[in-house]
Amino acid sequence: MTHVAAEVTLREKARTFVERKDVTNAILGVIIFNAITLGLSTSHTINAQFGDVLKTIDRIVLTIFVAELALKFYAYGLRFFSNAWNIFDLVVVGLGLLPDRGGLSALRGLRVIRAMRVLSVVPQMRAVVQALLDALPGMGAVIIMLSIVYYVFGVMATLMYGPAFDEWFGTLGRSLYSLFQIMTLESWSMGIVRPVMKEYPSAWAFFVPFIVITAFSVLNLFIGLLVNTMQSAVEDEAEAEFERLRDLVKSETDLVDEHVLEVHAELKALRAEIAALKEAGSE
Repeated sequence: MTHVAAEVTLREKARTFVERKDVTNAILGVIIFNAITLGLSTSHTINAQFGDVLKTIDRIVLTIFVAELALKFYAYGLRFFSNAWNIFDLVVVGLGLLPDRGGLSALRGLRVIRAMRVLSVVPQMRAVVQALLDALPGMGAVIIMLSIVYYVFGVMATLMYGPAFDEWFGTLGRSLYSLFQIMTLESWSMGIVRPVMKEYPSAWAFFVPFIVITAFSVLNLFIGLLVNTMQSAVEDEAEAEFERLRDLVKSETDLVDEHVLEVHAELKALRAEIAALKEAGSE
């Protein structure tokens, strides 16, 4: 029984330790430092001069990450897997433990993704990520609509312009890629549309509506959905903060009321004692 109690106490101490603000900030500092060193290791010049130092730092950082995850797993037990960030860290650190040879060496570079844990710490970034996740259902409908538009215009472009411009519209896949380039407005006029218009003068009647529908209309729907979702998230956060402050004020008010009632009861008892003393003195 004593052994079990001691183990529970150690788990609680470990949990308290990993949840400390300074420990969390230190781990984030190591994550950012590791991201910088991984970036430096991509330079041939720096690698030639400090390659051994960077490898040593990489091993030390990886050891810190493994120790952190082991401590968290001991502190939380199976509840460790209830946190998505813990699973994310476990996968990335596991990739970092792969042998540094052959094609697997590229996977070890994925440790730089751990820098994204900053998103879970900064409240403003959390709000942006939450807004993106909340906007996914609405964005799905827009993506379906955009896919239908792409498919229709892709088939039309392949049938109309494929025979003369096989490089751009010879197949449905090429047409879709060319239309995507046109939608991004990257070299769309001189690179694709004007050469096509030399062969087909009325081609503008096909490409201009496509640009209006995709670049100016559908893409603005994405922006509108994100803005509305972020605004709703900000409003919900403000409402939650207001509720928290209201509950705090209510609790403080109730506490003050209790103190007032206690003082009132004490005054009433004191008056009763004074009246009793006066009656005893008059007798």
